[in-house]
Amino acid sequence: MVETRLKVRLKLILAYDGRPFRGWQSQAEGGGVQDHLERAFARICGGRVVVQGAGRTDAGVHARAQVAHADVPREEMAVRAWPLALNAHLPPEIRVMRAQRVPDDFHAQFDARGKVYVYRIWNAPAFHPLEIGRAWHVPVSLDVAVLRAGAKLLAGRHDFARFAANRGQPPGSTVRTLHEVRITRRGPLITLRVAGDGFLYRMVRLLTGSLVRCAQGKAHLDWLRALLAGTAPKTHFLAPAEGLYLERVLY
Repeated sequence: MVETRLKVRLKLILAYDGRPFRGWQSQAEGGGVQDHLERAFARICGGRVVVQGAGRTDAGVHARAQVAHADVPREEMAVRAWPLALNAHLPPEIRVMRAQRVPDDFHAQFDARGKVYVYRIWNAPAFHPLEIGRAWHVPVSLDVAVLRAGAKLLAGRHDFARFAANRGQPPGSTVRTLHEVRITRRGPLITLRVAGDGFLYRMVRLLTGSLVRCAQGKAHLDWLRALLAGTAPKTHFLAPAEGLYLERVLY
């Protein structure tokens, strides 16, 4: 890492198409978005620069505004030049959209107050070819009124333990607050927008998959109530990764 006395801290806003990557997190084989970004920094700075993201995204999940921070040499270049320099060394599916100098104690993960996710569903018999890898194709009819009623149930402060997949050490608390759970439809495109103070592992995808199951008429909204109350087993209806986007990190 660059010596503290020589560094400045950059806040980066990144967008990426998640399909070619193994998620955000650094991987042993180097296939994470974080790995590509750290390699780009190393080529510019001549040494390792550790990048810290606001949170993980799974393999195949996209980001419109992932946030990260990194400590870079003070005299390397002007802040405004960093996006162009980094993008020259990144795959075309990853782009640094903006960079700004922030205080040395800013932390992309620990300072975040919440996140906004968007999930896109293409609900028509034929899947538009330009949506492949960018939305979940659900060819059967969905009841949007049921989707909206379910979204209303999920909004607020709840224990979302039944909407979380297992990943190593369980979190200290599974209680989260969803400030917004909103369904919109424009033609065949159904969009779920979820804003909250935090999310469990694969929570948004499990929420989406469970809502769709209700909207297909395969489950009743009382099942969602039971999941929230902790009186039903965990849901295993996981929406595919390619429909999910990290839309914004809140500070």
